[in-house]
Amino acid sequence: MDINCLLFDQFETLDLFGPVEVFGGLEEYTVKYFSMNGGIIHSVHHVPVVTKNVSSMDLSGILLVPGGRATRILVDDPDFISRLKNIAEKSTWCLTVCTGSGLIAKTRLLDGHCATSNKMAFEWAKSTGKNVNWIYKARWVVDRKYYTSSGISAGIDMSLGFLADRLGEERAKTKAKFIEYEWNRDKDNDPFAIQK
Repeated sequence: MDINCLLFDQFETLDLFGPVEVFGGLEEYTVKYFSMNGGIIHSVHHVPVVTKNVSSMDLSGILLVPGGRATRILVDDPDFISRLKNIAEKSTWCLTVCTGSGLIAKTRLLDGHCATSNKMAFEWAKSTGKNVNWIYKARWVVDRKYYTSSGISAGIDMSLGFLADRLGEERAKTKAKFIEYEWNRDKDNDPFAIQK
């Protein structure tokens, strides 16, 4: 199944490449990079990524939406949000990292769902979806086909969680060991969540 990474300029670098490290090299998944218009997209750290136009995306795949500074602008771009909604609705699974959940929340697809986001931008994320049940303490949240994670490195934990849910806990543990990553397996407890 395709992992369809939807990118935009100024996306947060690790939001993308953390999950790519988890899914990359697994025979069950093929990682692909897209943007609304195709071409070279730059992360916030100026990493260039060659993307294809979303018109060529197989919408039956897994949508991965990173966060980053640009989410604050894109959330108010009706064309972007409308096109994102169409892609997310048709995707088999939808995974967001960091403030990427704010973009999906803005489409209203998370209305009535539980979700989380970066703890440093949590109030902003909440403002994008008033009818979302935002879970502050969670490292990542699973609600039906939507997986949303907290900030940046939490995308790795969520991706390993997704892997465990699809292919089994042992496959996820093996992958975590291979990338020498200490997996935070408790999705309900983000160590970066300050007690409210």
